[in-house]
Amino acid sequence: MTLVDIEVVLRDQRGALDLQDIVESAATALEGAPAREIIRWAAATFGERLCLTSSMSDALLIDLVSRVKPGVDVLFIDTGYHFAETIGTRDAVRQVYDVNVIDIKPSRTVDEQDRDLGPRLFGRNPDLCCYLRKVEPLNRALEPYLAWISGIRRDESPSRTNTKVVEWDAKRQMVKVNPIAAWTQDDVDNYITDNGVLINPLHYDNYPSIGCAPCTRQVAEGEDPRSGRWAGLGKVECGIHL
Repeated sequence: MTLVDIEVVLRDQRGALDLQDIVESAATALEGAPAREIIRWAAATFGERLCLTSSMSDALLIDLVSRVKPGVDVLFIDTGYHFAETIGTRDAVRQVYDVNVIDIKPSRTVDEQDRDLGPRLFGRNPDLCCYLRKVEPLNRALEPYLAWISGIRRDESPSRTNTKVVEWDAKRQMVKVNPIAAWTQDDVDNYITDNGVLINPLHYDNYPSIGCAPCTRQVAEGEDPRSGRWAGLGKVECGIHL
């Protein structure tokens, strides 16, 4: 099945088609393709049932996708634990880019979680905290879509080394598109500079990887960029991409 065939079948038979059928063909055909070509394919294939997610560490993926699909839904998980700079970046994205930012909130507020499960769950059971405040809310938010675009890259961590540009997200039973999977940090830095992309100001204060405030620390020169996430907790992923 060619990419054109996939687009036609999806357009005409979205309800009946097993989405897994398209993943292997698309992953092979699009490996090595420019990020915008991958995004164009996803936009043509999934239409309004395509979204992207952003942690608001920067707006690189938002910039890329909005140039191909203006008005695209951008899902932002408002965990209740974000740095003020992250919320400010989200607000700036709303003003600068032609996208529809949708705030996704956990089923419990931070105060309700503290009441029900005890305070500082992020320090006692970070996996459960991430599940309740990130994974479960995102799972709910993704239900109306057929595919989602993420900004993960192969060079970020060993757990992401085998990331494909198009994958089957078995946990959510949908297609996952990773248009910058093959990019290096230099590619990211060059794109941000060349295109004036908005970035979270925490990057200027030695936070190369930004998550929730209680679980993110500054990184010293020479340290792995993701070493500031869940430092000392033996955790490297929040669970969204596992």
